[in-house]
Amino acid sequence: MAISASNSSQAAPPVYSDTVVRGFALFAVLWGVVGMLVGVIIAAQLAWPELNFGLPWISYGRLRPLHTNAVIFAFGGCVLFATSYHVVQRTCQTRLFAPGLAMFTLVGWQVVIVLAALSLPLGFTTGKEYAELEWPIDILIAVIWVCYAIVFFGTVGTRKVRHIYVANWFFGAFIIAVALLHIVNSAEIPVSLTKSYSAYAGVQDAMVQWWYGHNAVGFFLTAGFLGMMYYYIPKQAGRPVYSYRLSIVHFWALIFTYMWAGPHHLHYTALPDWAQSIGMVFSLVLLAPSWGGMINGIMTLSGAWHKLRDDPILKFLIVSLSFYGMSTFEGPMMSIKTVNALSHYTDWTVGHVHSGALGWVGLISMGALYHLIPKLFGREKMYSVRAIETHFWIATIGIVLYIAAMWIAGVMQGLMWRAVNPDGTLVYSFVESVKATYPFYVIRLMGGLLYLSGMLIMAWNVVKTVQAGKPEAVRIPLVTAHA
Repeated sequence: MAISASNSSQAAPPVYSDTVVRGFALFAVLWGVVGMLVGVIIAAQLAWPELNFGLPWISYGRLRPLHTNAVIFAFGGCVLFATSYHVVQRTCQTRLFAPGLAMFTLVGWQVVIVLAALSLPLGFTTGKEYAELEWPIDILIAVIWVCYAIVFFGTVGTRKVRHIYVANWFFGAFIIAVALLHIVNSAEIPVSLTKSYSAYAGVQDAMVQWWYGHNAVGFFLTAGFLGMMYYYIPKQAGRPVYSYRLSIVHFWALIFTYMWAGPHHLHYTALPDWAQSIGMVFSLVLLAPSWGGMINGIMTLSGAWHKLRDDPILKFLIVSLSFYGMSTFEGPMMSIKTVNALSHYTDWTVGHVHSGALGWVGLISMGALYHLIPKLFGREKMYSVRAIETHFWIATIGIVLYIAAMWIAGVMQGLMWRAVNPDGTLVYSFVESVKATYPFYVIRLMGGLLYLSGMLIMAWNVVKTVQAGKPEAVRIPLVTAHA
């Protein structure tokens, strides 16, 4: 397909709809600081339980779901909205379909976040992992998500180029899958405005929950961010994707396989053994497409490795892929039943989750925002490049401290819990394992404080960039396409 520029004498082309993108990008930074601050607070409470001051509203049990919702759906969600709306316009060379509806998604999503921040500390919860919000908020989420799908797929449908770039395939799959997961798992019977009961019972409820729970990781925290990776790494590096064919294989293999991996969360439970085994097998198969995508992203720098020395944004983007590769190796290994017998219910799982959350999702989000925000506010680069470099190293050291502490603590816990005397009695009591874990909880807190400090540096840098910048109307390049 050949593309030729329109005659310069024609009327000025229309501009991209970037107001909503700016809003989501700035809210992402705000909620990132809030969510990570709550994470540091609950990490401190695990080391020193007195820090809840006897108040139920700030106890670990109430703040922990607030933390997960804030970092996944507030911070991560705003990053996904911002980048998907930005990428789909540039790759389709058209402005957002129904910009008014897009603005509704911006306002509506912030309303959902505020309602979550109010309801969870008050104890209004369904008790479902990553799906704690009660039914009125669930309905609002579903409405917003349908509007999001209309805007995104409407933009793809009105594109001015024939090809649909691979990033949009990942964003599209993430939008469709999350809608399906949310609606099915949130089926519930309301008994009051603030209380409902799941439509499922027993082991069926557990199966539906972890089909949702693992695919919240697989589609919300993986597929959407891979769409980010396939656009922002080539753009920041100034290089084409290493292998476009591999990116298509990566998409179809990942999308088909991920949906079946959820049962590995339910090893050694009442779930039928065959279902547990299916979850384990598909988790192991996931290693291939995951590493294929990681290699494709990292090898995009082939021939341009020197750019890593001077470009801290590329450091964020490429190191995030290293953590993605590590997490997607560790996850399948932990799904093996014999390994899971040691790791399940221990802090090893916490370390695994955070190597993916802090290392993969966090770093690629920050890299994408650092690439995006200056362009949205009419600047060539962020206010302080040195601050980006400082943020990168502080965050990376924080991640290493966090996950190393949790890996060591988790393996230690698993070994202590399974240690038995010759007469079959336990060698260690549970309290002894908690006491032995204490130093690692303090190290985890140190890692979390470093990571939060990096986010605060980013917030300062973003504020200074916005103050020094001036939002510009970016015009859509008029093209005519012919075979």
